[in-house]
Amino acid sequence: MTARNNIRGLAMKKVTVIGAGIVGLSVAYHLQKQGADVTVIDKDPAGDKVSFGNAGSIAVMEVNPAAMPGVFMKVPGWMLDPLGPLSLRPAHSLKMLPWLYRFYKAGRKNAGLPLHQALAALNRRAFDDLQSMLADTGLSGELHRKGALIVYESDAGFEADKSVWEMRKRAGVEAHSLSSEEARQLEPDLGSRVRHGVFAPQAGVVSDPKVLTDKLREWLAGHGVRILRGEVTGIRPAAHGTQQVLLSNDLRIDADDVVIAAGVWSQALTRQLGEQCCLESERGYNTTLKDPQVSLSREVIFAERKFVITPLSCGLRIGGAAEFGGISSPPNYQRSEALVTLAKMYLPGLDSGRGIPWAGHRPSTPDSLPVIGPSLAHKHVFYAFGHGHLGLTQCATTGQLIADLVYGHTPAVDLTPYSIARFQ
Repeated sequence: MTARNNIRGLAMKKVTVIGAGIVGLSVAYHLQKQGADVTVIDKDPAGDKVSFGNAGSIAVMEVNPAAMPGVFMKVPGWMLDPLGPLSLRPAHSLKMLPWLYRFYKAGRKNAGLPLHQALAALNRRAFDDLQSMLADTGLSGELHRKGALIVYESDAGFEADKSVWEMRKRAGVEAHSLSSEEARQLEPDLGSRVRHGVFAPQAGVVSDPKVLTDKLREWLAGHGVRILRGEVTGIRPAAHGTQQVLLSNDLRIDADDVVIAAGVWSQALTRQLGEQCCLESERGYNTTLKDPQVSLSREVIFAERKFVITPLSCGLRIGGAAEFGGISSPPNYQRSEALVTLAKMYLPGLDSGRGIPWAGHRPSTPDSLPVIGPSLAHKHVFYAFGHGHLGLTQCATTGQLIADLVYGHTPAVDLTPYSIARFQ
């Protein structure tokens, strides 16, 4: 055994990561690189999850919280619009009140800047961290940096977003305003509805988020990380300072440290540990068209309509919409159909046949910040969830920050804004 392996052996920790989405797998990767003995537990490790069906965006320009000043007053109008970006199922409305109240507070003028700064601190590292992780795992070919085109259909919408773009630029986001003709030069299949554009060259996409997630999980399994199927029912202290993860099949997993990265299902575990977390399922919808008869070379974001179209290796993915209805309600695929209707308004040549609808649960916090950091009550439990629309963007950065915490290193980012303490 080499001296280096001796050191790794002496420092080896047994760490259990709960959740096999892209965030949980990224945490497992960074822990494994630090020398940990890692086990990942998920009720369906290879099954469908939000990490598979997202738009594939590395959205480094999204450094402003959803609850910007003035947004709360637009919510009723969005919900009344059948093609609008937001819906709330009536049966879930009372349960949403605590989340909506915090969303309202997050949108106040004095709250916006700290939230913006906290998002920017993660996103300015995101592409480099992801690129490094994918290079080390042989997956560099899955990542492409072609920039994103953001388009507007009205002068008023473009003018209203100027303050948003100024905040982005101050956070280091590059942005170049385009005329309608310049936007169509970048993407010739866009129709005449587009009046303004902004090109964000730092943004990127992955070829297919499902392929990326599958390949990363397979790489981890091939490099000593155990991937187990099981439903976690609890975490409790065990002998000699270890933690015991309890599974529904009566299996017990002992670990020195536990990381909860189970997306929207993380809240049930934090409550079981005695800590409150304001987390909701923001169900997202999309439709993937195998043969759309139009071509896009990069991600296109439709700013006023709040949806996105991304060219992936599996087809043209039209994604967006936010539906609050809890995690047990069945999906309403009319939302997926509405997105295709919107897309045809901007891409006149779009063939909407052979569309594959999809829906998934985004773990959404009211202030748009993920929960990253230690449990307040349990020394050896750490949190890595609540990334909303930015799980793929922030996954590698989150993994590095959690590994630093587990090994007692000072994280490169001040984690105070992301602490679960803000919900207590």
